Amino acid sequence: MTSTTRLAQLLQDRGWMLATAESCTGGLVAAACTELPGSSNWFERGFVTYSDESKVELLGVDAASIVAHGAVSEAVVRAMARGAIRHSPARVSVAVTGIAGPAGGSKEKPVGTVWFGFMVDGLLTSEMKRFDGDRAAVRRDTVEHALARLVELLDQATIMSPNGRRGAGPTGGA
Repeated sequence: MTSTTRLAQLLQDRGWMLATAESCTGGLVAAACTELPGSSNWFERGFVTYSDESKVELLGVDAASIVAHGAVSEAVVRAMARGAIRHSPARVSVAVTGIAGPAGGSKEKPVGTVWFGFMVDGLLTSEMKRFDGDRAAVRRDTVEHALARLVELLDQATIMSPNGRRGAGPTGGA
């Protein structure tokens, strides 16, 4: 079973929708999700926020945070993940911002640096990865990691039912 198929199953089992907020992938995460027939049952919307201005305008990222930390940073990806939830009816989001190359890297943030933000039923997490290869490889690896990690987080999400038992479903919170 692919990550996308498992993601679809997990979201549908809970009755949750997904929103994406993408920079370096330019919508490839959303495209991977919507490749599946029936994705409208669990995929709500995708924000492609390639420019700093679009991150501010569409997702509510604080412009001062971009200036202070750079667009490729933990602070910005976390704000992107929160913004995708705030600006949609989705309960789950994934955000990515990175340097796909071939230019744009620095000693502190080399080409292949990607920040990921995940919001699952109110719980916000983030992580940074470095991928090798050319632009296409970095973008492909970013999409694969985003989907696989989202599946892991959803698998780990514990939802309390009204009777206090653990289980998967749209009642309760993680």
